[in-house]
Amino acid sequence: MSGIVYLVGAGPGDPELLTLQAVRILERAEVVLHDRLVHPDVLGWVPKAALVTNVGKAPGGIGWSQAAIHRALIDYAQQGKTVVRLQGGDPFVFARGSEEVLALTAAGVSVTVVPGISSALAAPALAGIPVTSRGLSAAVHIAEVHDPARMEWDLLASTAATLVLLMGMAHLKTISAALIAHGKPAKTPAAVITWASYPEQTAVWGTLAELPALATGHRLAAPGVVVIGPVAKRLPILEVPRPRVSDAHEASST
Repeated sequence: MSGIVYLVGAGPGDPELLTLQAVRILERAEVVLHDRLVHPDVLGWVPKAALVTNVGKAPGGIGWSQAAIHRALIDYAQQGKTVVRLQGGDPFVFARGSEEVLALTAAGVSVTVVPGISSALAAPALAGIPVTSRGLSAAVHIAEVHDPARMEWDLLASTAATLVLLMGMAHLKTISAALIAHGKPAKTPAAVITWASYPEQTAVWGTLAELPALATGHRLAAPGVVVIGPVAKRLPILEVPRPRVSDAHEASST
């Protein structure tokens, strides 16, 4: 008997931003292997009898290896279980979803992908920043910059597209200096959003040259998203409080 694996995107954090399909799959999960940054309330949708394991990696690569995750997914599926691999954001946006699909299909395991909202788009939106806007930006360039030495800074500096940079909170000085050195104007609007959609979400605005000082002054730390371009200015959006999943569960049980 063979089970199935669902690669489910958990979105940027707030459980209210899960898709309906993700919730329905979590409600019938027998095994859940989740990332480190998945909001605890998201797991409130999982049956109490399910096996839930944090397989995320801490900074520096400490935690489960990708090979061990592949093995666990395959083993549980081959036991006939309904398995959910729960990843922050979207499984195919700077995640290991594609590797997991290849490993699972090679082992003869059925796999289904359930897209999630990536922080690359959610974080700017929640901070009132449109990544595209008529007359300001007609394109978006999303990049992860955990290894600045491998980046094509000349390309990033020359593009007119909005830059959305992930995994770069530890390298803001390098990012700012490299883009300016390759021709991006120092006064280009820029913003940093940390812990997007969480109660502790923080956003700061300034210029490309000011990015490192802004982050230091506001004590910003990962996880964060950097937005660079003319659109990186806050719109007057009214923030609407969202109920927590735990509140929704309590309301449905009364």
